[in-house]
Amino acid sequence: MKLKIIDKEFVICKVKDFSQINLEDEFLFIGKTDEERSIVCEAKSLPNNCTDIDEGWIAFRIEGQVDFSLIGIISKVSTILAQNKVGIFTLSTYDTDYILVKKDNIEDAKKALRDHEYIIE
Repeated sequence: MKLKIIDKEFVICKVKDFSQINLEDEFLFIGKTDEERSIVCEAKSLPNNCTDIDEGWIAFRIEGQVDFSLIGIISKVSTILAQNKVGIFTLSTYDTDYILVKKDNIEDAKKALRDHEYIIE
């Protein structure tokens, strides 16, 4: 399986509201529940109305369209990374999945995945 590193730094944060979010940004993930409003965006696009911020994330994109019938893709990657003490944050879109790791752990993540025959681009 191929994973592509997205050459950008991301932040994960809670926001008071979505008023300061640029929906035209290339990468933007929005989550809303009855208890919170969260976003994942490029560090350069961090809104001013954040209540909590976790900085320094790098993303891997699972290359190719991931069919809903495929089982265990994130589970396999997360298990490999957990065994190598690399924490993750995952995101999914209709077509594919993203795995974020702290930039301090990116080299450990790449090595662990390559050791399990993942191709990292």
